[in-house]
Amino acid sequence: MTSPSPAPKLPAAAPAPVWGVLLILVVLGLDQASKYWVLNHLNLLTIGKIELSSIFDLTMVWNYGVSFGALKAHADWQRWGLVAMSGVIATVFAVWLFKAERRQTFIALALVIGGAIGNLIDRVRFGAVADFLDFSGFFFPWVFNVADAAITVGAILLAIDMLMNPEDTPQSKQNSGSKSESERESGPPAA
Repeated sequence: MTSPSPAPKLPAAAPAPVWGVLLILVVLGLDQASKYWVLNHLNLLTIGKIELSSIFDLTMVWNYGVSFGALKAHADWQRWGLVAMSGVIATVFAVWLFKAERRQTFIALALVIGGAIGNLIDRVRFGAVADFLDFSGFFFPWVFNVADAAITVGAILLAIDMLMNPEDTPQSKQNSGSKSESERESGPPAA
């Protein structure tokens, strides 16, 4: 007489995508509000720099490249190429966000998406990204913005998440779903 087999385990419910969308909106709102304030109320575009302390200043810099000035877009077609690249990255990460099962993955992806969209808006509106947070007094040579900070923190969290949970990578999921060659050759386990 055989015993009944246990019911298959159902996967754990994924976090509600609404929280990811809310975090994206918070990052986007903070980024765009800070840029509006710096450009329109502080008039940093005209002033150029406001010294606040020995380690932190507000310094107006237009970034024609991606984060930290890499891949500068000097021609109009390059600008729109960066817009398209940012849009594709945000879309791919959004699809991943809706499939994410862990909170850390969810938060990391939302931060990157919110930051990418914030910088994408600048690139469409101005042709460059408005950067103004300057920690050069702290030996950090780059000027950045809220979107850049969100992208960086999100990327770090994503890397940590992938290192802490290697079993959840696409490669390991593919391997865990198939039997090894020795398991297939030996047949079913003996009772």
